[in-house]
Amino acid sequence: MSHPSSDASRGNAAPVIRLQSVQKSFALPSGEVFDAVQSLSLDIHQGDVFGLIGKSGAGKSTLLRLINLLERPDAGKVFVGGRDLTTLSRSELRDTRQNIGMIFQQFNLLQNATVFDNVAFPLKIHGRHSKAEIDARVRECLALVGLAEKIDTYPAQLSGGQKQRVAIARALAPRPQVLLCDEPTSALDTETTRALLETLRDINQKIGVTIVIVTHELSVVEVLCRNVAILEKGRLIEQFAVDAPGPERKTALGREIDELVRRRERDVREARESAAPGASLNLNAQEPAYV
Repeated sequence: MSHPSSDASRGNAAPVIRLQSVQKSFALPSGEVFDAVQSLSLDIHQGDVFGLIGKSGAGKSTLLRLINLLERPDAGKVFVGGRDLTTLSRSELRDTRQNIGMIFQQFNLLQNATVFDNVAFPLKIHGRHSKAEIDARVRECLALVGLAEKIDTYPAQLSGGQKQRVAIARALAPRPQVLLCDEPTSALDTETTRALLETLRDINQKIGVTIVIVTHELSVVEVLCRNVAILEKGRLIEQFAVDAPGPERKTALGREIDELVRRRERDVREARESAAPGASLNLNAQEPAYV
């Protein structure tokens, strides 16, 4: 499966996300200091689907949370949409975060609220939309993730995959430019993961939202992402386009991704050679690879 290109990410277009020498450390109970992110710089362009991977403790989730300042960097600058978030007041940052949606591993839905009210929540708290506008936007977002018929359902009545789709619809409700995803498939089975990745791909293609996804599943990177950054001990070790042939990768994870890409291309080629004329091919069935 080839990844669709984004014209906005080509040429000299300014990145929608720019991290400049960001650092973040945490004090441990032992009194030691853990350097989660160390002087890391990274550009992500509009319309990209960008993966952040690394072993446990590599700093990938901390780096993701630096993008919307859920974690404030100890040093460095964070630009989203051309604005340095580290210089904004609390109210300015709150408004700017409307441009940055986020979905989490455990969905974080309001259990006593319907699907409608969960998706409407970020629109209601800012008080800038009429009831009619909220109703229309909620229905639009639920249709986008394929859950229009679940509008009056409660989270307890939904499957894990459906809960994550509601979380995606909620994140999209304020029309963000960027969608941050922190291990969104790790609580899902293989089939549900595949369906969710298709949803994220469709959203990226239809509305052009930039997606940044933290994952430990290499197959998620191979199937969904156009570009990937590999972190080790809080540092950016290598970065490359997933489908682009290149020199030997620096890391074992990079080489494993390349092998997944080669395997996919080989499977596609063999399926085409063996398929009967006019037969349709299902080339997306893959088992996740884990780190």
